[in-house]
Amino acid sequence: QVQLVESGGGLVQAGGSLRLSCAASGRIFSSYVMGWFRQAPGKEREFVAAITWSAGRTYYADSVKGRFTISRDNAKNTVYLQMNSLKPENTAVYYCAGDSSILTLRVGRPNYWGQGTQVNVSS
Repeated sequence: QVQLVESGGGLVQAGGSLRLSCAASGRIFSSYVMGWFRQAPGKEREFVAAITWSAGRTYYADSVKGRFTISRDNAKNTVYLQMNSLKPENTAVYYCAGDSSILTLRVGRPNYWGQGTQVNVSS
């Protein structure tokens, strides 16, 4: 079992930045992939970014490329999402996710989910 706990959400003005953290505990293997999803009010949950634990290979949704950066600290078992140039449409609950397969994770079916952290971007 893997437990994921997000933190770092909050209220920020448009153009501002936030850094989300996802602390992972439990049986985490080097082959794991960790990612971030978000769900805005009235919309489906969507993929934002992912990173492999071992090589640190990254994947991004087109809508966040160049503004969001995913990273990990293996020693702390923590994944981060640095969000810059935030827009009001980025308002959502952001979820951390983990799985052994990038394919499974990217289609929104990871084995593990965090509880989510709210991000509000005001105009």
